[in-house]
Amino acid sequence: MYYEHMPERVINYNGTTTVWDVAVITDRTILANRPDVVLHDKTEKTCLLIDVAISDDSNLNTKETEKLSKYKDLEIDVSRMWRLRTKIVPVIIEALGTVKRGLDQNFQLLPGHRSATDLQKFTVMRTAHSIR
Repeated sequence: MYYEHMPERVINYNGTTTVWDVAVITDRTILANRPDVVLHDKTEKTCLLIDVAISDDSNLNTKETEKLSKYKDLEIDVSRMWRLRTKIVPVIIEALGTVKRGLDQNFQLLPGHRSATDLQKFTVMRTAHSIR
């Protein structure tokens, strides 16, 4: 089944390195150094720190602010050490599919052709499956 799939921790493809669930090593100690996904594009000299949350409450703004502040030190250190533009991309959705306005803009930063609508459908289906 798709939910049993375990992706490789590090994938290199066309100059882009995707790291999943691996701590980012920095010069100084940073407690929040393990975002869900790190996308390092060597040709564009960019790095995306992606953190995903499926929330059960209705306060999406608080959750997004929490994610942005949690990884700010990591964003600064990665930018400085690797000499590239780094951005934190929070992907937050409620269990019933509610998303914050502007999530589609975050999806535009990610490679591929996914949309927030796809994520909403998947989340609602998984929530219904869990409730059953």
